[in-house]
Amino acid sequence: MTPIYSEQQQELASQIDGNTSLKNWKDWRWQLKHSIRDIRTIERLLNVQFEPEERKTLENTVKKFPLSVTPYYLSLIDREDFRNDPVFKQCTPNPNELIIGAHDMADPLHEEADSPAPGITHRYPDRVLFHISNVCSMYCRHCTRKRKVGDQEFIPNRETIEAGLEYIRTTPQVRDVLLSGGDPLMLSDEYLDWVLSELDTIEHVEVVRIGTRMPVVLPYRITTDLVNMLKTHQPLWINTHFNHPREITASSREALRMLADGGFPLGNQTVLLAGVNDCPRIIRVLVHKLVQNRVRPYYLYQCDLSEGLTHFRTPVSKGIEIIESLIGHTSGFAVPTYVIDAPGGGGKIPVMPNYLISWSTHKVILRNYEGVITSYQEPESYQSVFCDRNCDDCRLTLKLDDADEYQSIGIEKLLSYDDDAISLVPADNERHQRREDAAE
Repeated sequence: MTPIYSEQQQELASQIDGNTSLKNWKDWRWQLKHSIRDIRTIERLLNVQFEPEERKTLENTVKKFPLSVTPYYLSLIDREDFRNDPVFKQCTPNPNELIIGAHDMADPLHEEADSPAPGITHRYPDRVLFHISNVCSMYCRHCTRKRKVGDQEFIPNRETIEAGLEYIRTTPQVRDVLLSGGDPLMLSDEYLDWVLSELDTIEHVEVVRIGTRMPVVLPYRITTDLVNMLKTHQPLWINTHFNHPREITASSREALRMLADGGFPLGNQTVLLAGVNDCPRIIRVLVHKLVQNRVRPYYLYQCDLSEGLTHFRTPVSKGIEIIESLIGHTSGFAVPTYVIDAPGGGGKIPVMPNYLISWSTHKVILRNYEGVITSYQEPESYQSVFCDRNCDDCRLTLKLDDADEYQSIGIEKLLSYDDDAISLVPADNERHQRREDAAE
């Protein structure tokens, strides 16, 4: 695909490095090298000027919560209305981040408390979160792990990764591993290949997931070499993090196309953010654009109680309103699950509009998306199976291994390389009956 560059991107590239070319712009390492990390550079590249007091407050914010924005993501900002721009609000500091609310917590999800080994958060019975990177290409202002962002002391080294891998090896109930961070795709192809290869050797790990925001903030990281490496580690699922339709560009579409064509199921986790996407119309356009690009809207998150995020939070009623505007009004697979990640490490709790109105012994009363109220007749002859946990005597079919697709018969049986039969014998063959009688 021929790269598409806006005039703003061309201007930014020359402002950042007068000797650069548009070829450099598409180099993800060039993008990282030239990430914007201070307020003065923001002003220069966006051609804006903050008042001295505002600049001072912004710089104080950056001292507590570091700033890092890729030139690509910065180029998406509408300079004519930057203060209201959803991209600007997600990537540049806001003095409100210094307001720590009464209920704010450094680690609201208690990831540290649920960490039995370095880099591991084990909250759910059969899956773990594996922090393999603490660095991101962009520091999102709404990040739930703001406590770790940019802190060199928290960057996991190879020894830490080995300790996490050992925990997974020795915990056989873990069948699902989510690689997170930071952003796992900040690692080199070779290093990520090593981590995935180690997980491949663990028999009880059935699926691996990668959580990344690269397709949103640095789509050029999705290279042919990366995709080819990831393809050797199937089954591999990839979840990304688009929050607004403006983030879906020609470059991000190309990144998603490469991943989808690589055979990876793609999901998206959107955070509900006040002043960014807290609008049914915005979310509907977003989910439609996602499914057009073969990305399944997975979660709509209520913003966490992390320190400095008070100004981003909406009432839960806003999330329910948005889900209400989607269910029945668009394809079911385009509707994410609205969840609150419970403070204290309680995990994700689905929060949905109420469609079950009432029920009795033989009927349930329901409403649909239009407000139509209807009843559903329960079966009158249903005999529930009492479960005493004695699986050996259970009357249900508990053959849980994969079923054989077919069993060969007739001439096909003789032609098959998977069957040891050398002849087909009629059931009433006298000669074979004599053999059986003699054997008795």
